[in-house]
Amino acid sequence: NKINLKDSLGDISHQLKTPLTSITIMIDNILDNPDMDEKTRKKFLINIKREIININFLVMSLLKLSKFDANVVKFNKEEVYIKDIIKESIKNVSMIKELKNISIKVSGDNNIKLLCDYKWQVESITNILKNSIEHTDKYGIVEINYSENKLYTRILIKDNGKGIDSEDLSHIFDRFYKGKKCSEDSIGIGLSLSKTIIEKEGGSITAKSTPNVGTIFTIKYLK
Repeated sequence: NKINLKDSLGDISHQLKTPLTSITIMIDNILDNPDMDEKTRKKFLINIKREIININFLVMSLLKLSKFDANVVKFNKEEVYIKDIIKESIKNVSMIKELKNISIKVSGDNNIKLLCDYKWQVESITNILKNSIEHTDKYGIVEINYSENKLYTRILIKDNGKGIDSEDLSHIFDRFYKGKKCSEDSIGIGLSLSKTIIEKEGGSITAKSTPNVGTIFTIKYLK
């Protein structure tokens, strides 16, 4: 376990160092060039904002994962409309969605409910959406569909992004896993947290992907 912690801390410090270095360089650029044109300055500021959002996500995810590791998470189950979970999750990724001009399309029966912990479900969907947005090019589309039958309630999250290589696919839910096509700001922790939450709630999550076509995440809750 100590080795595990040592590796994790190494990964965490690396994940933080990269965006922090990037932020420092960009701020230095702005400070060193008082006559910088407005367009370039704005571009730097947007990039700084993106890096700060990523650091914030990383730190918050780490705190939440450590709660699960310490076994101190209590789920407060209640009947919740899936549309409300999705609405709140979209709100959570609105900044990164806008930075890349990604549109999110939602479809499903508004009356479908899920017996779950609302706050933690929002957390799990938010992390999957963030991952989908990160792997989708500017002006791309992320689709969310939810449905139910006699056996299970299902949520599908589909993007038209770069896709995930088959050898990476089996590892995407591992902590700190960094696939070949991952961008520098992609942090292999959000999906791990999503899977932990979904499984603790009695559900399952799987991913299917086709390079250059996109990825589909399927969440199922048996009735």
